[in-house]
Amino acid sequence: MENTGYCGESFNSLQSGTSDEDMVEIAGATLDFSSTDDVPPLDRDCSSGASYAGLDGPNGVPKLMDLLDEPVPGVGTYEDFNTIDWVREKSKDRDRHREIATKSKESTWALVKSISDAFSGWLLMLLVGLMSGALAGGIDISAHWMTDLKEGLCLNGFWFNHEHCCWTSNETTFQERDKCPNWKSWAELIVGTNVGPFAYIMNYFMYVSWALLFSFLAVSLVRAFAPYACGSGIPEIKTILSGFIIRGYLGKWTLMIKTITLVLAVSSGLSLGKEGPLVHVACCCGNILCHLFTKYRKNEAKRREVSYYFPLKTLWRSFFAALVAAFTLRSINPFGNSRLVLFYVEFHSPWHLLELIPFILLGIFGGIWGAFFIRANIAWCRRRKTTRLGHYPVLEVLVVTAITALLAFPNSYTRMSTSELISELFNDCGLLDSSQLCNYANVSVTKSNSNALPDRPAGHDVYTAMWQLSLALVFKLLITVVTFGMKVPSGLFIPSMAVGAIAGRLLGVGMEQLAYYHHDWIIFRGWCSPGADCITPGLYAMVGAAACLGGVTRMTVSLVVIMFELTGGLEYIVPLMAATMTSKWVADALGREGIYEAHIRLNGYPFLESKEEFSHKTLAMDVMRPRRSDPPLSVIVQDGMSVEEVETIIAETSYSGFPVVVSHESQRLVGFVLRRDLIISIDNARQRQEGVVSPSRIFFTEYTPPQPPNSPPPLKLRGIMDLSPFTVTDHTAMDIVVDIFRKLGLRQCLVTHNGRLLGIITKKDILKHMAQMANRDPDSILFN
Repeated sequence: MENTGYCGESFNSLQSGTSDEDMVEIAGATLDFSSTDDVPPLDRDCSSGASYAGLDGPNGVPKLMDLLDEPVPGVGTYEDFNTIDWVREKSKDRDRHREIATKSKESTWALVKSISDAFSGWLLMLLVGLMSGALAGGIDISAHWMTDLKEGLCLNGFWFNHEHCCWTSNETTFQERDKCPNWKSWAELIVGTNVGPFAYIMNYFMYVSWALLFSFLAVSLVRAFAPYACGSGIPEIKTILSGFIIRGYLGKWTLMIKTITLVLAVSSGLSLGKEGPLVHVACCCGNILCHLFTKYRKNEAKRREVSYYFPLKTLWRSFFAALVAAFTLRSINPFGNSRLVLFYVEFHSPWHLLELIPFILLGIFGGIWGAFFIRANIAWCRRRKTTRLGHYPVLEVLVVTAITALLAFPNSYTRMSTSELISELFNDCGLLDSSQLCNYANVSVTKSNSNALPDRPAGHDVYTAMWQLSLALVFKLLITVVTFGMKVPSGLFIPSMAVGAIAGRLLGVGMEQLAYYHHDWIIFRGWCSPGADCITPGLYAMVGAAACLGGVTRMTVSLVVIMFELTGGLEYIVPLMAATMTSKWVADALGREGIYEAHIRLNGYPFLESKEEFSHKTLAMDVMRPRRSDPPLSVIVQDGMSVEEVETIIAETSYSGFPVVVSHESQRLVGFVLRRDLIISIDNARQRQEGVVSPSRIFFTEYTPPQPPNSPPPLKLRGIMDLSPFTVTDHTAMDIVVDIFRKLGLRQCLVTHNGRLLGIITKKDILKHMAQMANRDPDSILFN
């Protein structure tokens, strides 16, 4: 129960921040937690009239002070960097439901309030959807405009990006739809021409300058106003959803700064995406809007009403069964059109069974790339944490931006935005396409009623594009490693997809040319006749993108659904599944962790990964505290301690909770009380009644024994005690204990022997033990 938060003995200590050293990596700067906007501040405004009537009862016997007669502000809340008590929160919500149901039968107004309470969840989801969608749309539009701003300006209106500017022009031709007189490059605006070396240098200079400006603004805003706005946010979101408190991470300032700086970071041309940070943005929206509704504002578990545990073995086997079923259905071909659906979408030709071989090769590439990226990125981030590099986040961002912009501009495929690059790589060349990737040698087209073209020999522009894409692949492979994790909002979906899409397009064009020149080979004979449209390079790009993204994130089913939603290519679910599954197998063989799990472990977050199996034969007594060399467990006796004695225990220890026992001799367990609730309750009692002094007795019993005359009034704190703390015996196997913590979301578990208290196991203890069993540094677990 170690806690790096407050160690003082007064209520004021509750608002002291946690050690900045423990949060440097997630924040990148020092934060002040004196006011947080994702958890309501504690209300300490106690009216002077809110006191108990008299110090003494009849015959001079001190009146028992029961703090549960009235709700105590702050009791039941949590301190920063602590884990919530899921069981207590669920019990609170259950009691609230019962109270509402009981009152709804008493009056019409109470019934209306009950209906409103039941409907509030749907209203909240509506608001979250509207707010998240609006912000996502604004981010996307702004990023497109600012990305194009690096290359030029629209004369009709500076707020138009390149595409919208040319839409409004009457002089734009279809063949050159990206060129129009209304859009001027910076060279044309400054030196009057877009031709020649000086014009090229001017455009180059302006491109790099804008990139540096955008990245400088992004990192400066993050550093100055919202340090939690950096990174993708997904590792922290996973940890928060599992029950951890990181105040301010989902607050208003974080939302506002992340929205602004995400646009700036993407527009700067850095090798990062906005999909991961958009998850953080959406979670901020949900958390902020939750405070509009009482049942969510006052219950941490309700705000995290997302299950973070699922048996991955079942999920994985279900996914494999679906793959087999889909492959079988594809082989049977029930619809007679070589497709899984009646209506074909996206590409112009179906895939063949033999193409599974290159798809699996793309899966192997994606797995290798994923494992390499995770190891390299974690090594770089660890270097950033342990060296002086981490002390200069602004300089790091500017240097990486300068290198990225200088190397990206000469190559048209790295100069364009990553989303635009992926879109072009996914494109299936048709009759109306004028892209460099579609500039094949002219051949007679027999399918005049279709936009589909037969496989053709690659022209000079296609080979040029292949060389440029090869250089772009190497560039993306290396620059993404050092970009992800910098102190700007940075997602990983788009860069990973870009790496896979480039590799897939290169392989697709290679297969296309192989089929054209060697259609009589045994692998093409029978399904790829001369003049046919056999290979779709855009499909290979789509499969490669899924493979690389799967290798980095280790997603499987959800990734296939995402790719289907992105492309609409229902016909290509089987290639996507084959590549994704192969990618996961290969990546898992080289390293079990995905990128987000690796960053969770790097930052020491208390997250129990459900797919990490515990196979060691240890018992609860091997993990519990106190150890043999440790001092005895700090406990509170249910009816034999004074306020002064309890405050001394609080001041001399840093535990976030204490077991309550019958006596020091018996050590029979009664319950468990949180340190925070003790401090708040005692402080509240001192404010409400002057007679509560250090010698006042504290009782956790149901009935209080008679007190001597003229003794100070006692405190009855049974109401803040958990009467049913979760316990295990000392001989319980640790694999069972770990499973219990995962499935129930426990923050601590008491260890007993024949009903006698022996020790305690916290979530942090389990994480340290698992790290030790895996030959990792157990001190890497930073938070309680």
